Amino acid sequence: QVQLVESGGGLVQAGGSLRLSCVASGGTFAYYGMGWFRQAPGTEREFVAAINWSGGTTYYADSVKGRFTISRENAKNTVYLQMNSLKPEDTAVYFCAARLGSRNWQREDEYSYWGQGTQVTVSS
Repeated sequence: QVQLVESGGGLVQAGGSLRLSCVASGGTFAYYGMGWFRQAPGTEREFVAAINWSGGTTYYADSVKGRFTISRENAKNTVYLQMNSLKPEDTAVYFCAARLGSRNWQREDEYSYWGQGTQVTVSS
């Protein structure tokens, strides 16, 4: 059983930056692909970014491409989401998730483990 704990959320002005972290425990972190999803009030949870087990392959939603960067440090059991040029529409609860396999990275049901989420609020 893998436990995931996110941190790094907060309130930031539009155009600012935040870095989210997600620390994993209870499993062999390097076995898992990792993803970030987000959910704004009144909307469904959506895919943001994902990274394969080695960090060699990354995937992004079109809405964040060029602004967000996902990375991982397997020695620290941690995945990061660097968010730059933030916009008010990026406001959401951000979740990290862990999965095995290497297909359909944007699908929530491919991920077996989820964190509790961290709030990101971008003011205009």
